[in-house]
Amino acid sequence: MGKLIVTEFMSVDGVAQAPGAPEEDPEGGFKYGGWQAPLIDRDEEHFIFEQAKGMDALLLGRRTYEIFAGYWPTAPAEFDFTELINRVPKYVASRTLESPLSWEGASLLEGGLAEAVAGLKARHDHVHVIGSLDLVQSLLREGLVDRLNLWIYPLVLAEGKRVFADGAVPTALRLTESRIFANGTLKLEYETAGEPAVGDMEDEVDRIT
Repeated sequence: MGKLIVTEFMSVDGVAQAPGAPEEDPEGGFKYGGWQAPLIDRDEEHFIFEQAKGMDALLLGRRTYEIFAGYWPTAPAEFDFTELINRVPKYVASRTLESPLSWEGASLLEGGLAEAVAGLKARHDHVHVIGSLDLVQSLLREGLVDRLNLWIYPLVLAEGKRVFADGAVPTALRLTESRIFANGTLKLEYETAGEPAVGDMEDEVDRIT
């Protein structure tokens, strides 16, 4: 069975809306679109690609699909990501788009989300989700996420769509990798690890003393 891996670029306070450009997603009057651009560097870009290059399928929400489909099919060939993202099959979770989709290799996800994602995991080893915040809320709510790749940038935005919004459910996480970059960005990779454990601090203090 394959794994579903979510990658999000977010502020310290969890905002992941429109990191790439001012008009990427202005919903809700969000005025900080493009917040990631002044912070990213070549070292980060290399590690973002290294993290993504194992994908053999990509699952996207409608808005992120439209952004990607408007750029990557004609993106410069010298970008490492260009060949990868145009080659892998792409699945779009949307009730408003109609087939056929314009991006070669893209198709609509069919059926209920849990059943459809199970089908993707049966066919692919590493199904990646990038951005797609509305979709991610549903994936988190259904307990379908196996790994979280979180890129946390050194800023607080105080408004906008957050990664862990109303769709999230209580989940324990196991840190599998971390890295800090010169600009203060932190890369954290987590695997989901069931429900959070609870305890009593007094009992813990007694145990270790």
